[in-house]
Amino acid sequence: MRIATAVWRVSPELVLAMNEHLGTPVDCYVNGSQTWFTGEPVLEWRLHPIAGYQAPAGVSPYDLWELVVDAIAGGAEPHALALGSNSVALGDLWEGLECFPAYGDELEPVTVAQRAREMLGRDPDMSGLADHDAIGDEWERTGGSVSVFALLSRELGA
Repeated sequence: MRIATAVWRVSPELVLAMNEHLGTPVDCYVNGSQTWFTGEPVLEWRLHPIAGYQAPAGVSPYDLWELVVDAIAGGAEPHALALGSNSVALGDLWEGLECFPAYGDELEPVTVAQRAREMLGRDPDMSGLADHDAIGDEWERTGGSVSVFALLSRELGA
């Protein structure tokens, strides 16, 4: 089943917009993913880590988001965020943000893109229909060594 999806490439501006409009993630994972839920019908927002993600040394998955936001808001260069005992590039953490209807709700891609734009204040880089099952299967098959964002981009025809 293909699901309406909107995606943005990660950038310092996107992280700050997410923090302003979405707030603190409702869930975070050891694999680096961060998750938010908004609105009705509910949209799920997922910040996808890079392929083969490794957490910065000394940083808990529960602290990662706030440490990154604080560093960027404090003027740190996106290629040199002081996190834990390391300097880490934003692009070495996450590749992109995805927004899609949660709980199997069926929405059109244009509706998801429009609601996401209104919520986040930024146009998505891509939108359309994506096969989440195929993407998840590929990620599982490779043990997380494939980029979910690249798979999404391929699904969306980029």
